Amino acid sequence: MSESVVSKVQIFAETLLPSMGLELVEVQFRLEGHGWVLRLFIDGKEGVTLDDCSRVSREVSVYLDVEDLIAQAYHLEVSSPGLERVLRHTDDCQRHIGKKVKVKLREDVAGQRVLIGVLHHVEGEIIELVLEDGSRCQIAWDQIRKVRLTL
Repeated sequence: MSESVVSKVQIFAETLLPSMGLELVEVQFRLEGHGWVLRLFIDGKEGVTLDDCSRVSREVSVYLDVEDLIAQAYHLEVSSPGLERVLRHTDDCQRHIGKKVKVKLREDVAGQRVLIGVLHHVEGEIIELVLEDGSRCQIAWDQIRKVRLTL
């Protein structure tokens, strides 16, 4: 059931958000200690304001009430993905060129499984980092376990 809620909310939000100058980063629907939580992470070219989160929350609330997707009690949370957000695909990486990232690899590369550097270039499914020592490293997306912005 939670997959159905996530996919329907995702489709709705991906239709709604561009008209607000925003994009959907992720939708989660999970049972946590205090009950069910539907969480939307949104982003924009200029970041996300509290007003953006409020507007999206109102629109999603109306949609959920009309569609009656969730039978049980739940909390709706809308927020930005944060300063150290996870980059989920190469399109995300493209938008964050020039920023410092931490890359966790599926297998060791040159004896390392974690690389830290500046995201320099994205070409198809390949990202290129400038590492802290100044060297460049190209990594295929399928070799990556996780990419996260870092400070």
